[in-house]
Amino acid sequence: MAFETETVLDRRRLRRRLSVWRALAVIAGLIALGLAVFASAEGVGLGGKQIARVSVEGFISENRDQLKLLKQLAENKQVAAVILFINSPGGTTTGGEALFTAIRELAQSKPVVGQMGTVAASAAYIAGLATDYIVARGNTVTGSVGVIFQWPDVSQLLDKLGVKMNEIKSGPLKANPSPFQPVDEAGKAAAEQMVAESQRWFVGLVASRRGIDTASVAGLEQGRVYSGREAVANKLIDQIGGEPEAVQYLEEKRGIPKGLKVVDFRPKAESGWGIASLSLSALSRIIGGRAAEAIGRLVNGDEALGRLRLDGLVSVWQGSER
Repeated sequence: MAFETETVLDRRRLRRRLSVWRALAVIAGLIALGLAVFASAEGVGLGGKQIARVSVEGFISENRDQLKLLKQLAENKQVAAVILFINSPGGTTTGGEALFTAIRELAQSKPVVGQMGTVAASAAYIAGLATDYIVARGNTVTGSVGVIFQWPDVSQLLDKLGVKMNEIKSGPLKANPSPFQPVDEAGKAAAEQMVAESQRWFVGLVASRRGIDTASVAGLEQGRVYSGREAVANKLIDQIGGEPEAVQYLEEKRGIPKGLKVVDFRPKAESGWGIASLSLSALSRIIGGRAAEAIGRLVNGDEALGRLRLDGLVSVWQGSER
């Protein structure tokens, strides 16, 4: 009887041990899965050398998370090279400038190739100029070298509504041009001077980075766009192609080992506890996750909505409006 009791107790002890090991195995599996998902989402490599793919899409602004990612890539020893996929009509001029500076700093430590998608114009072309080599499709829309300073004039609307804006200014050029009154010659001249100065900066980037006489390229200084084939002919880009051609350049011209995997690297996702995120989370339960995600992309990344949120100088190709 005592023997049978001892046997039962031993079996129970064995079951407890097995349960503990099973629980530990499940936890280890979950941790491994979490690391794999994190690596996939953030572009953190778990293997050897790789080529990083970074996407610049939608309306360009001074995105601190994206700039931080470019700095991290420069310090990442697993990243042998970077392919910058650009598919954007442009954005703020300062956004393009910030990207240019960050990409050039990255290029000091490893080769960077620009791969243009459907459109890479204005501030997006500024980003392309920062790379070591540019490939684009034959029908990519690129160029649009120029700067815009826009403001609405609602003075006539206010007159119809019987609204008058009163103001006391420190000087005649303060808040001039203003949306609340027709522009005067002094305000217009100041705005034109600022745009012209920024345009000289942009054209200077093209001349220095592409090694061309910009005045000799028909329409370039006037802000026209070019197809990929026209851009190659005018030396605004280097080659017609896509990612395979970008990888080929890295292997043949920059000595990157053949066969390296191209891995997406994305800026770290922001906290999901903001009001907008919580609202989209609730919306996803009502209309479905994919529909809510699409609405989120529309609100956060749509080019037209982005332009409505802007102040300052803009470098964007507004092809849909011409």
